[in-house]
Amino acid sequence: MIYISPSILASDFAILGDQVAAAQAGGANMIHVDVMDGVFVPNISIGFPVIKSLSSHFSIPLDVHLMIDDPDRYVDIACESGADILTVHIERLKDPASTLEKIRSHGVHPSISLSPGTSIESVYPYIREADMILVMTVEPGFGGQHILPETLVKVRKLRDEVNRRGLRNYKIEVDGGIRASNIADAVAAGANVIVTGSAVFGDPDIASAVKRLRDAAETK
Repeated sequence: MIYISPSILASDFAILGDQVAAAQAGGANMIHVDVMDGVFVPNISIGFPVIKSLSSHFSIPLDVHLMIDDPDRYVDIACESGADILTVHIERLKDPASTLEKIRSHGVHPSISLSPGTSIESVYPYIREADMILVMTVEPGFGGQHILPETLVKVRKLRDEVNRRGLRNYKIEVDGGIRASNIADAVAAGANVIVTGSAVFGDPDIASAVKRLRDAAETK
């Protein structure tokens, strides 16, 4: 199954509720929420009150991505705010297994991410501790970038590794530069959770944009 997770980083925050509703109506499986601190990445985005509001008004799962310098400090509040999946970056974890276990203790699905410059093998020890691994396909921090083709090599290596371990339905997420023209390439490499921002929220017909992405993902 292919999961589509539109990123609200590309949304119009003045009408965020309407746009999330449209994405849900179009068949989005979850909503991706980037929390940036201006330290780990050179940008600042939204915080936990927005997550709490979305959780209060929508049943669609929230796929929360902490792009922050000290994720351990904010695991509790992120989970309590309504995250259904919580992704933390391996580059900023002192004890990844402990952090993932802490997330799971809240009843939230733990996920671990790596940036383009980080070796894919760095996450292998935590495959079973995490329910999902997010491979960043652009440098984290800003939307609207073009995919880095070499990151799909990492996706393929990771899919081969999880298959080798018998985890054939394991969730591998990609985030950055994904649109209808290349989503099938990401899927062919082994991704089954697709984050896309401007390709959904930059389209005047958000519901149709989600449907087009799903159709394009299933062409290979």
